[in-house]
Amino acid sequence: MEPAIVLHGVTKTFGDFRAVDGIDLEVPQGEVFGLLGPNGAGKTTSIRMIMDIIRPDAGEVRILGQSLADGTKDRIGYLPEERGLYRKMKLGDMLEFQGAIKGMAPAAARKAGLAWLDRLELGGWKDKKVEELSKGMQQKAQFVAAVMAKPDLLILDEPFSGMDPVNQDLFKDVIVELNRAGTTILFSTHQMDTAERLCKRIALINRGKVALTGVLSEVKAGFGKNSVLMDFEGDGSFLGSVAGVASVDDYGQYQEIRLAAGADPQDLLKASVGRLRIRRFEIVSPTLHNIFIELVGGGEAHA
Repeated sequence: MEPAIVLHGVTKTFGDFRAVDGIDLEVPQGEVFGLLGPNGAGKTTSIRMIMDIIRPDAGEVRILGQSLADGTKDRIGYLPEERGLYRKMKLGDMLEFQGAIKGMAPAAARKAGLAWLDRLELGGWKDKKVEELSKGMQQKAQFVAAVMAKPDLLILDEPFSGMDPVNQDLFKDVIVELNRAGTTILFSTHQMDTAERLCKRIALINRGKVALTGVLSEVKAGFGKNSVLMDFEGDGSFLGSVAGVASVDDYGQYQEIRLAAGADPQDLLKASVGRLRIRRFEIVSPTLHNIFIELVGGGEAHA
């Protein structure tokens, strides 16, 4: 089966500034794919080239087996980073109009739009003008516009940006439901915990280049089991100074201790016994967050 998205050698410059630098990327059909990276890494520029909003200076983009054409666009749902809605229209009318753009009959578009509004807890706002909705509600409305025509491919640019935790979880649940129903989903984010929860496959972009890509479980395994999850009673402030410890992240319920290359986890255990009451000591692969920090570090993003 041909991939849903293929980018081959894609480059984009703005003046002297190279925003995307020779990216090669494949998004398999039927998967949730995370396009990850710091702010300004080149994620949005890449998505805009996928959507044919801007053209690459070099390279090839193929979507659903062909170059993007009007017929292909009707099979794609798109949530842009910069949200744009018809603010003076009533919400229900606006969604009916959006469905018509995708080739839906008016009655079918209204029915689908209202069903999605109910799913996202906006059913009571269908007769309100879009400008009367809060920012979070407008983001939900734009999401409905992207999914209501049952696209084969759904592209979401920073879909969780500005969302409160409750609505973030609601969006995540819907993404899982859509994928189980057969929709291929590409979304960009700099929230590593979200990507770790949702994605089968990822690509990490930094400074306009693909720094890392692959199946998430294989990516993590490739970094080795060089982290320890610890849950304990006592004062663990000394852990960061134990020989071989590179970093300590406190997550409240447990701590993740990243070990330096070649360090032996048993040395950490020996240093902790007698000073802490240990409830959990588990050697694991690093989190995606820590892989991200290791690869990107504190350097400035590209664009």
